[in-house]
Amino acid sequence: MMKKSGANLVAVTVMLMLAPVITVADERVPHLDERGQAEYQAFLSAETPRAFVIAPGGTWAWHAEMPTPEMALEAALQDCRRHTEQRCVPYAVDDQVVFDAAAWPLSWGPYLSAEQASNTAVGLRRGQRFPDIVFHTSGDVQRTVSDLRGQVVVLHFWGSWCPPCQREMPDLQSLYDSFTAQDDVAFVLLPVRESFATAMSWATQKNIQLPIFSGGETTVKDEAFQLADGSQLSDRKLAMVFPTTYILDKHGVVVFSRVGPVARWMELAPFLRDAAAKSGQ
Repeated sequence: MMKKSGANLVAVTVMLMLAPVITVADERVPHLDERGQAEYQAFLSAETPRAFVIAPGGTWAWHAEMPTPEMALEAALQDCRRHTEQRCVPYAVDDQVVFDAAAWPLSWGPYLSAEQASNTAVGLRRGQRFPDIVFHTSGDVQRTVSDLRGQVVVLHFWGSWCPPCQREMPDLQSLYDSFTAQDDVAFVLLPVRESFATAMSWATQKNIQLPIFSGGETTVKDEAFQLADGSQLSDRKLAMVFPTTYILDKHGVVVFSRVGPVARWMELAPFLRDAAAKSGQ
């Protein structure tokens, strides 16, 4: 039996037994970065029965040389679920692409009602209400995450000192530019471990025009974000590495998170539109 899986910074590594490549699909697999795309090509070279599964944000897993295709699919789904809170779905089984492209952007739902959201725990996991972080506009106007209820929120922690953050910014800018104020999608970029002025200077030089706000108390090693109740939350609890992104529905409930850069930001646009249309009820 052969198995592989990957999620952000997690992977199970095994030796590949190469067989003739069977082209199952020429298009790039949704949300996968270059490493994930390479793994899909490795999957195509593996012996059947085999199955490849994916989840929003770039998590993937596959199994090959299983007794049946059904067993390969179930094993791959189980591996994928161990690495993500997102819904894992089949992409390919043996020589056939079985991916449901129409259902893919709907996988953040069903969304919590207002009553359900008010009763859920505060936390960083999917299905929890995100902590009520305080941040400031360029004019030093104080805002909180809860002020953005009624909008889907892309909450992005980054730094101009961070090469992966720099590389993904143009793609994130394209995603931001694809929405208007009427779309009920808000972007909040919070620089960490540097001053607001430093972050803005870099963004200006690179012609990045995303909504950048001031958040934590800047120190050399750590930052603490103030919460609306006066307590503080360490950036180390918010993010193991940078960049880190959380997407909140209209009730402030986490529907998606990603530790590390997003491979193709624009592919999240239909997910955001679905959340904007269906959450907040």
